Amino acid sequence: MSGATRVLVLNSGSSSVKYQLIDMAGEQRLASGVVERIGEPGGAADHAQALREAAGDLRGRGLGLDSPELAAVGHRVVHGGTRFTAPTLITDEVLAGIEELVPLAPLHNPANITGIEVARELRPDLPQVAVFDTAFHATLPEAAARYAIDTATAERYGIRRYGFHGTSHAYVSRATAALLGKEPAEVNVIVLHLGNGASASAVRGGVCVDTSMGLTPLEGLVMGTRSGDLDPAVVFHLERVGGMSTDEIDSLLNKKSGLLGLCGDNDMREIGRRMGEGDKAARLAFDVYVHRLRRYIGAFTAVLGRVDAITFTAGVGENSAAVREAALSGLDNLGVTMDSVRNAVRGKAPRLVSALTSRVAVAVVPTDEELEIARETYALAHTEKSQHDG
Repeated sequence: MSGATRVLVLNSGSSSVKYQLIDMAGEQRLASGVVERIGEPGGAADHAQALREAAGDLRGRGLGLDSPELAAVGHRVVHGGTRFTAPTLITDEVLAGIEELVPLAPLHNPANITGIEVARELRPDLPQVAVFDTAFHATLPEAAARYAIDTATAERYGIRRYGFHGTSHAYVSRATAALLGKEPAEVNVIVLHLGNGASASAVRGGVCVDTSMGLTPLEGLVMGTRSGDLDPAVVFHLERVGGMSTDEIDSLLNKKSGLLGLCGDNDMREIGRRMGEGDKAARLAFDVYVHRLRRYIGAFTAVLGRVDAITFTAGVGENSAAVREAALSGLDNLGVTMDSVRNAVRGKAPRLVSALTSRVAVAVVPTDEELEIARETYALAHTEKSQHDG
């Protein structure tokens, strides 16, 4: 790895492969791309073909995977369970462990595994590192991680709160501290990752102590197509009274609920447009979304005790001034005072949108999960090399 400073980041999703090549010497993006519609007509036949297409694209740009400047490959892996709580150098044993966790992430871990296997075939000599979505939340205290169900049953089936979007929450919480001119250990932050999937986290001194998602990404905030929190008995009611099957209920709560279920749209921009025309369903969807958001902000304020910053990130969080304003309006007693003019300004750089007099800073920080994966991958690969050489 001597002199090699490039990291290839692979995100093998259920129907797409995203990739970025980053030179860690200056954290410069050299290339990025996505192969979509895997398994669909006109798309790649499978993930293996998609990854080879990605490799061919990089080769066509003069950035082939055979380059001696490539230091490592970093893989986003959705679920690490309780076993993988930090970036992990991939071995056959680690790969088998990721496979054992497929029941906890049946749509994502298999695709992640395929990405790892193909990348190992293409460059068997390179360090391959798994960076887990759940890892940043592995620091949750047991009081926050455990569900109040029979302990033996919970342990037998791995039922506990794992949390997701961890690389985003890690990156954004650290970037928020930098924006405030402080070290992560000095800052308590509530991070609101608001995209089509949405999650919140309470980060105390750089350590996650609570998060909104649970065993799966279904728990927590209202999302684009996911319901977020609901009474578990809703499931039993739909089964007994509605005659719905487990798969039908699963599809309803994950794919046909949230904003989409409330008003027929899961795009906050379209919902905003409809609200402007007086659409009552769009207004209700927005109000439900914001109400849930405010509940978590209040709850995480109580968990942290002292909040230095509330940070919005991801598609909705970064771009919807209306959501930010509605979520934080009237929270002066919690030390939050918004500046409507600053909040309305759009930009791609991390910025503060709170009033200068606000005790709690309100920030907008564009997330960069790929860079976070690259940083963690490069650091681990560099450490492994140093230990090997030493």
